[in-house]
Amino acid sequence: MRGFTLTATTAATVGLLFSPVLGGPASARTGGNPDPQRLAAQAQEGLRNATSVRLIYQDRSATATSNSRLPTSMNLALDRSGACAGTLTLGKHGGSVEIIKRGTQVWLKPDQTFWKAELPGERGIAASQEFKDRYIHGTTSSALLSGISNACDLGELQKSATVSPPATLREGLATTVDSTRVVPLSFHVNGLTSTLYITADRSHRLYRAAQTGQGTDLSLTFTDYNKPVPVRIPPMSTWVDISKVPNLPKASAT
Repeated sequence: MRGFTLTATTAATVGLLFSPVLGGPASARTGGNPDPQRLAAQAQEGLRNATSVRLIYQDRSATATSNSRLPTSMNLALDRSGACAGTLTLGKHGGSVEIIKRGTQVWLKPDQTFWKAELPGERGIAASQEFKDRYIHGTTSSALLSGISNACDLGELQKSATVSPPATLREGLATTVDSTRVVPLSFHVNGLTSTLYITADRSHRLYRAAQTGQGTDLSLTFTDYNKPVPVRIPPMSTWVDISKVPNLPKASAT
């Protein structure tokens, strides 16, 4: 079922989006203080040491927005203990899914649009009514839910921020993004421009990573460093065990 495994794909995209420009040997400086390498190193350290963070992922490319099977946005708060809460939104007419995870327990609440996109015809309409406002519950041992564990793994995300940058990493002029003062660090590879926006304050945290170019318009924003993850376990009366949901492959241990 595409919606239950897409978060793993999104997490992989997230890693590719920002990790190639953090850490590694010194790069050329084009202005400002501290230099680009120091800014990148401080941002890398801040992300690696964070106990929790909120990730806001957006894909504005035509490929994603026109495809109901691809994620266009994800807003997740996650921490090192395995707690995770947020939403995943799919492309055109694909709907959205609320995600809650605590330890190995996972709850997903797809909206009615999701069910109609997932199951054709009358089956989708019936499922959208039957599971309206219900949470699909299972564990990360389920093959269908293991992708949630990957997307909600802050430790794995932190490990990915260790790849050396290209020598062409360049610093731009300080600017303001969403009321946050930032310093952009950019490089170009294969026709794509990747940019890190590092906060201009003394903490120099990674605020946003973006990639643009032919057919590509991705961004990932990092906020709420070291803030508690707001995990709210839904009432048991709203749970439906994943094994009871029809038209899904049987859950299996990984």
